[in-house]
Amino acid sequence: MNQKPSVLGGAMIIAGTVIGAGMLANPTATAGIWFVGSLIVLLYTWFSMLSSGLMILEATTHYPPGANFDTIVKDLLGRGWSIITGLSVAFVLYLLTYAYIFTGGNLTAQALQAPLWVGQIVFALVFAGCVWWSTFWVDRGITILIGGMIMTFLWANGGLLLSAQPAVLFDTVGSGNGSYWIYLGTALPVCLASFGFHGNVSGLFDYFRGDAKKVARSLWLGTLVALVIYALWQFAVQGNLPRSQFGPVIAAQDNVAALLAALAQVAGSGLVRVLSLFSYMAIASSFLGVTLGLLDYLTDLFGFGTSRAGRSKAAALTFLPPLVACLLFPTGFVLAISYVGFAATVWTAFVPALLLYACRKKFGEGKGYRVYGGKWLMAWVFFFGLANVAAQVLSRADILPVFKG
Repeated sequence: MNQKPSVLGGAMIIAGTVIGAGMLANPTATAGIWFVGSLIVLLYTWFSMLSSGLMILEATTHYPPGANFDTIVKDLLGRGWSIITGLSVAFVLYLLTYAYIFTGGNLTAQALQAPLWVGQIVFALVFAGCVWWSTFWVDRGITILIGGMIMTFLWANGGLLLSAQPAVLFDTVGSGNGSYWIYLGTALPVCLASFGFHGNVSGLFDYFRGDAKKVARSLWLGTLVALVIYALWQFAVQGNLPRSQFGPVIAAQDNVAALLAALAQVAGSGLVRVLSLFSYMAIASSFLGVTLGLLDYLTDLFGFGTSRAGRSKAAALTFLPPLVACLLFPTGFVLAISYVGFAATVWTAFVPALLLYACRKKFGEGKGYRVYGGKWLMAWVFFFGLANVAAQVLSRADILPVFKG
């Protein structure tokens, strides 16, 4: 096999997994803390999520190729934590796959002028084929999609980036609600969901044939690409649309559509069409990254192996349940999507911190790859998880204030 994985390809897998269409909703979700606050929260979340991903990487280096969450968590934390982690991983990744098939299938059906179910099947088959074939083709597919996303992003937002006004960006012309940090709790979980890539760490370690340094560089580069794109999008939106005018956007049932409609008045109707193309590529790239992580996890869980037959079994288990669910209940995922944040916090914050502690206790210092920091970093990531859970619980209890414009 002459296909040599590159750090750029690995970084694109991470960036593609992270940057989903949900990015379009970020400026609305962070309107309460506005531009400076959103940048601080995005930086805090980026560092915490990158650190937890690198924790998983360090733990992975002590296990044979192909070992994923199930093997590592079961060995280091016991069967109880393995079950909890497995349920949270399956819940998040299956639900996201379900949602991506619906959304991507809907856009595909519109493009083909075909029924929804045809669009869903076409979307699932085309992109699932890349994941089934190999990680290499996911690498190449996501790299192409990321390139297209960057071009369409700059095409759509070039004017907005140039027309951003400092007075709007820093809310010096704002009127009405002058509070910012009281809305921090409602922004945290949204930012956490914007940096989910942890299901791909062990698979990348196998893809790079055990070269942990290349995986680490991929995580750094991929998440930094996402962070820059998020920051530019915040700049484009919150530099043109005043905070005091977000009320109608927040009140709308479809926040993203309302936001794009408001921006279209500033940048013209072409913005909506180009961002629709951006959204499609973002959905496709996230679908590739998320399902690759799910396929790798299921391969380890059921011991399917890496042969073509084993990969086919894992692919069937990865794609058929969400596809069937989507065909029978197209919008069924809406009922459970709000709980993704809770489940994701388990295996992107709590478990990585516990894994690293148990890993260093069992294997010692060692001479292999080590993530920066010691117990302070474990505490940082664990309390990052606690802060997100607290924010979600308090928001649901209507204790935390919600910005309404």
